[in-house]
Amino acid sequence: MGKIIEHWRIPVATLFSAVLIICAYIFARNVGSPPSVQASEETILLQAIATKDSDNDGLSDWEETLYGTDAHKSDSFNLGMTDGEAVAKGFVVPKAVANIQSATSTMATADGTLTSAFAQDFFTLYLAAKQANGGVDLTGDQTNMLVNQAMEQLSKTTLIAADSKTLADIKVFGSGPDTLRVFAIEAEKVFQKHMSTTVINEIQLLKNAVMNGDAEAFDRLASTAQIYRHYASGLMDLPVPQELVKDYLALINAMLMRSEADDNFTKVNTDPLTTMLALEQFSQTESTFWDVFSNISAIYVSSGVVLRNGTPGASFVNVIANSKETTI
Repeated sequence: MGKIIEHWRIPVATLFSAVLIICAYIFARNVGSPPSVQASEETILLQAIATKDSDNDGLSDWEETLYGTDAHKSDSFNLGMTDGEAVAKGFVVPKAVANIQSATSTMATADGTLTSAFAQDFFTLYLAAKQANGGVDLTGDQTNMLVNQAMEQLSKTTLIAADSKTLADIKVFGSGPDTLRVFAIEAEKVFQKHMSTTVINEIQLLKNAVMNGDAEAFDRLASTAQIYRHYASGLMDLPVPQELVKDYLALINAMLMRSEADDNFTKVNTDPLTTMLALEQFSQTESTFWDVFSNISAIYVSSGVVLRNGTPGASFVNVIANSKETTI
């Protein structure tokens, strides 16, 4: 077993980042693919997260999480060599491997992250498969199969992006044009109360944090997450017309999902797999927001309620129309 552990990294490290990118999508995907431009941006970010090496020690930051090394210190255990060199020589092993070797190892302490949970499952499967293979390195296809198996095991115990609210949580009151007008005004007030004066897309903020080392981006992501929670809380307090119940519920759940995704973006340095999955959550909310506001606008039109821009409630009802005008 010692030799198996010592040389485990050679065939695995080169393909691991790419496999994580693929599995992150597979694990969280429950809607259609995002627009190609957005998918491209997400792929760039996933690649940046998977390859980021803050201390230039030969280990990417997500690998440092797996090993229990410091992503900002090139020689975490003062071994007189970089962490990458220490791993290559077998002096430092993944926390999951250390857990197998010794239950008392200081590197075996679980940190409760998805990345560590995935690592525990994967490396346990990998070492067992390699031992069964007589200590011979596994092929790329065999390793890919184990990665998929580890992701499947993780998916059985982890629920990502579950709806937070149900119809029982919604206050339904009235219907018809007058009720719809009043509701639009009140909903608009909720958004205006918590609207940020400076709006930067969270994907751009995450890019700034990961690719440009912008520490302030994490604070802004946390603030944006809080804004979405305020939106959801404010909307929950409003009685909603019968016509809007289905879309209203979808909107509130999307707001809460977006808040969770933004919070999870801030974990990129400590739990990169969670951030990778959060990119999919973000994509889901973008699609839901578009569908919900399109439906709301159509319901108002079919009910004979037309709110022109500048009149109370119009900014809530005309979100999609205004977005199209902005992008033309």
